[in-house]
Amino acid sequence: MERKSKIYVAGHKGLVGSAIWRNLEGKGYANLIGRTFEELDLRNQAAVEAFFASEKPEYVILAAAKVGGIMANNTYRGEFIYENLMVQNNVIHQAYVHGVKKLLFLGSTCIYPKECPQPMKEEYLLTGPLEQTNEPYAIAKIAGIKMCESYNIQYGTNFISVMPTNLYGPNDNFDLEKSHVLPALLRKIHLGKLLEEGEFDAIARDVEVVEIVEGVEMVEEVKRALARVGVKRTDDGGLTTDDEGRTAVIGHRSSVAVEIWGSGTPMREFMWSEDMADACVFLMETDDGRRTTDGGHQSAVIDRVNIGTGKEISIRDLAYLIKDIVGFRGEVVFNSSKPDGTMRKVTDVSKLHSLGWSHKVELAEGIRRVYDWYLKNKST
Repeated sequence: MERKSKIYVAGHKGLVGSAIWRNLEGKGYANLIGRTFEELDLRNQAAVEAFFASEKPEYVILAAAKVGGIMANNTYRGEFIYENLMVQNNVIHQAYVHGVKKLLFLGSTCIYPKECPQPMKEEYLLTGPLEQTNEPYAIAKIAGIKMCESYNIQYGTNFISVMPTNLYGPNDNFDLEKSHVLPALLRKIHLGKLLEEGEFDAIARDVEVVEIVEGVEMVEEVKRALARVGVKRTDDGGLTTDDEGRTAVIGHRSSVAVEIWGSGTPMREFMWSEDMADACVFLMETDDGRRTTDGGHQSAVIDRVNIGTGKEISIRDLAYLIKDIVGFRGEVVFNSSKPDGTMRKVTDVSKLHSLGWSHKVELAEGIRRVYDWYLKNKST
């Protein structure tokens, strides 16, 4: 890619897309195109066709997707498979029709089998059954990867797929029902800290209690809202109101418990989103060695690449790490009646390392950064 190349980042407002956009800008790419959902519904075939015909992007990074954690994936199964298939089919096909020079498709490590050998190598795709809770999303992503490969073989396109591990960072989704595990844990434990400290006004703003009432009524409404998401006080003190009308707990510090789905034993890998973005841009800039063969097809050094750290942590240890960084002194309770999902997922990143790229931000530092971002942007 050249600095003046016209680059379309689909999903440029989300966690992944916004990080890629910032990385491209930071490296001097000035001809970037982005459209919000309101401006361009990527599920609409005619709208996507008109957009490509009008804008004629030279490069495409397909980061738009419907994403979520284990609860969202298992609850909205129809939406996850339908919307992701529609988006990627439309964008990938129009990229071919309009001669895009290179496309990068964002897949996911959930494409790998539930009982996949660890660490997960790129060639383990389609070697076993998928994890049931996120199967529709995984099937959609697998279809996107195979669509890119099939277009490369039949049409000689230069479409590559990347499988990022679990991501977190600025502009993440902190919705307690629909977000991924790390932002959900971070927000729940932050709310637990606020409840522990009797910061009911701050909690009311964070959970968006509608038509907040003052005094004891507001406190009870806040407590009900928190209980619905598994944040509970186990020992109430008395209540008082200060000179500025803020309600607080008096007496000894009350105990607070934060409930977390599952046993806490599954192992997961997490990556700072801006590291992931840097890897994606690196791969877009890398000569992938494509050469036309005698049969008119193309072979490639890079068709499918894992993006991750190659390091893992249990959900239990992650929760306690976040607890320490947030400064929460209450209890973390694991509800083993809830699903765990796949027990272990860590990527083999040897291909990415062999190309000359590796991550920079370690987990504890990344959590501190995203917590600071959350406090500045989401909790006020």
